[in-house]
Amino acid sequence: DNDYPYHILGAQQDNSTIRIKSRSANPGGITESDWEPTAGAESGYVVADPLNPDIVYGGNYGGYISRLNHKTGENRAINVWPDNPMGAGADVQKYRFQWNFPIFFSPHNPKRLYVAGNQLFVTENEGQSWETISPDLTTNDKSKQASSGGPITKDNTSVEYYCTIFTAAESGLEKDLLWTGSDDGLIYVSKDAGKNWKNVTPPAAGKWMMWNCIETDPFKPGTAYFVGTRYKLDDFAPYIFKTEDYGATWKQITNGIGKMHFTRTLRADRKRPGLLYAGTEYGMYISYDGGNSWQTFQLNLPMVPVTDLTIKNNDLIVATQGRAFWVIDDLSMVQQRGNTIPDQDLKVYEVADAYRTDGAGGEGRRRRRVEVRNAGDNPLNGAVFNYYLKAATDSSAVSITIFDKQNKPIKTFSTKAKEASDKLEVNAGMNQFAWDMLYPPAERVDGLILWNGGVGPVKAAPGKYKARFRFGKDSTDVPFTIKANPGYGRSEADYDEQVSFLLQLRDKFSEVQKAIKNIRSMRTQINDFTGRTDLSAHKDIKQMADSIVKQMTTVEEALYQTKSKSGQDVLNFPIRLNDKLAGLYGVGASGENAPSKQLKESFADLAGQSDVQLNKLKAIFANDIPALNKAIIAAQLPVIGIKPE
Repeated sequence: DNDYPYHILGAQQDNSTIRIKSRSANPGGITESDWEPTAGAESGYVVADPLNPDIVYGGNYGGYISRLNHKTGENRAINVWPDNPMGAGADVQKYRFQWNFPIFFSPHNPKRLYVAGNQLFVTENEGQSWETISPDLTTNDKSKQASSGGPITKDNTSVEYYCTIFTAAESGLEKDLLWTGSDDGLIYVSKDAGKNWKNVTPPAAGKWMMWNCIETDPFKPGTAYFVGTRYKLDDFAPYIFKTEDYGATWKQITNGIGKMHFTRTLRADRKRPGLLYAGTEYGMYISYDGGNSWQTFQLNLPMVPVTDLTIKNNDLIVATQGRAFWVIDDLSMVQQRGNTIPDQDLKVYEVADAYRTDGAGGEGRRRRRVEVRNAGDNPLNGAVFNYYLKAATDSSAVSITIFDKQNKPIKTFSTKAKEASDKLEVNAGMNQFAWDMLYPPAERVDGLILWNGGVGPVKAAPGKYKARFRFGKDSTDVPFTIKANPGYGRSEADYDEQVSFLLQLRDKFSEVQKAIKNIRSMRTQINDFTGRTDLSAHKDIKQMADSIVKQMTTVEEALYQTKSKSGQDVLNFPIRLNDKLAGLYGVGASGENAPSKQLKESFADLAGQSDVQLNKLKAIFANDIPALNKAIIAAQLPVIGIKPE
């Protein structure tokens, strides 16, 4: 659907229909807490309203269609013909609906919903009325429509119905261009939204092909791919037919697919012309030349029947007969694949757009060796970079520097970095790196007890950024884009203002933290000096040292609540400036919006109070410490070192 994160929707035979989030906030991955039942029932198509993902349409046997509103819980039946056919054969029905009859929205008109029985129907008022826009587009062979079963019992749930439209589609490239394929072998096309239809069945398909899937080409007008099966006739060969002239001529394109790997589905890539993905009874195949040749595309997918495919936000989504959804998050590398290994020492591939999102990324807890049952992996969280290093080793100097929208460096990650969080691990060949979109954190002081927990990381605003890759003498810059979470509806300017404010707050908090570090370091030095040095003959120096320590301690007590020894002490001893700044950060980062007027005013007040104390400390370091050292030198005693951070 068009939600963010998008849901994957489908039916499970002998179970329910379901929709599942493609990304979860759960650090353990996508779990049952991210699943829920949706419209329809065990057998049918499930499609979400393009304009409102919480409105879902689902089918089931007997021509049943439901419209479910996930917000209100209302589940309304909107059958094309509501006369329940249960137990009766196809021969006595007004319309014949397969138990998984096609339901789909127009890619050009999000209010236009199609449904296929043996004829094609359309509604633009959510099923309050249906218009028939085709004649019978099947053979309508009455000898194939008798009641199923016998001679003792019958069994009619509409899965036994024949002479039905089994697949249908409107071209995403050409408005009003409609295609249908029936379970009894016929292909029809209409170029005028159903006013006129033409039988364009390829002669090479023979009789009684079950057309299982239609895909219209996203780049070439008049081009479509039809996937068929004949396994019910004990013919397990793959059948994919391609037309480039609206069905006037056809060619079969299955070279490279296993002889017994009968095909079920095909989708065309949305970015690279000629790139096709096919699902068969025995796994996946891929073609880079419009179907002229195929190769296996199994990766880590189990060898299972692939019943359907779709592409969403440049992700490839696979539905299997094993009741599972599998996803390749980001097809960029598949699309950019060449026929040879790169010649250059460093090659950085185009970067897919990243969404500014919260939550975990990747395999979550399973990376930490904690098993999570029935959990799907989250997509990587952040901007994902794929790059090739021809001959990298453990000692290679490789770095990635991220630049902001003003071309100022945000952070550098390197194989030589000292901090583990900044260290790159590289190999010869393909490498992948995901930037979490976070600016460097605020200054930390070990052992501080802060009620508000400190200042967390600031996440980059939506917009256009740049990354610079260095490998030895080679350097490459690549642009990339961060997109906003569309669910919040905030402008880029709102995010820019929020991020700018939080970075100012982070920097002020860091100033305060560094001051606390400097005070403690200087006090330790002075106390060490006075403790190990006989100052009985230099009482003036002792008084100067004690005065400096007292002044610095007064500043420290204004910056931090030094009486806090446990997390509950703040209930008795009021928090000080660093903790108050941390509290403002929590307020400013609590939503996806620009800072409020009162938040900015409160920060200005606390920043001003902080500057008063910081200036006092600067004066001590600029005047009092040098004066103390001058007196110490005159007395020929070891001086105090000044190395403020």
